[in-house]
Amino acid sequence: MQSKKRGLSLEEKREQILQIFYVSQDFFLLRELEKLGPKKGVITQSVKDVVQSLVDDDLVMKDKIGSSIYFWSLPSCAGNQLRNAHCKLESDLASSKKRLAELLEQRDSLKKGREESDEREVALDELKAIEQTHKTLKDELGLYADNDPAALEAMKNATEIAHSAANRWTDNIFTVQHWCSSNFPEAKEQLEHMYKEVGITDSLDYLE
Repeated sequence: MQSKKRGLSLEEKREQILQIFYVSQDFFLLRELEKLGPKKGVITQSVKDVVQSLVDDDLVMKDKIGSSIYFWSLPSCAGNQLRNAHCKLESDLASSKKRLAELLEQRDSLKKGREESDEREVALDELKAIEQTHKTLKDELGLYADNDPAALEAMKNATEIAHSAANRWTDNIFTVQHWCSSNFPEAKEQLEHMYKEVGITDSLDYLE
């Protein structure tokens, strides 16, 4: 079975359209290029987009004359574009080299005063010892946090708030029990059973 012929890639289509211009060295309307394109393997529907891509890359020129738009291209157009691209790359390379030199100079500047020496090694060892002592003292300080006056005062205040809240809820429970007993005296046994189920026993009382 014969395989289906592969279509041209975009770059191949661009090359074929450029050849139309280079060989003829003439001016063309878009409709003329759309007729010539299929002879080069570029289907009519693709010609417009291919030509526009060449215009965007400055490989094909276009100009409006009267009510018509003409397209043209000479081999020198491609040469000019290559020269422009080469100049830009040269400029980018020069900028990159300059930046590299600046970074190397900055690196060398930062190295000054940090050269390896006996004094530097001693200083680094002393710094590590100080950092270790700081960590040890910080850990030791944490052990005494419970005896911190501010921490003890905060615990005292929290205890008082919890104490008041507990008595307040106990008072609320007694109030609800009294209301239930007054309004449903015939359900005394059921109420007492319900109280026990939720953990309310006769031992419930206010905190001293």
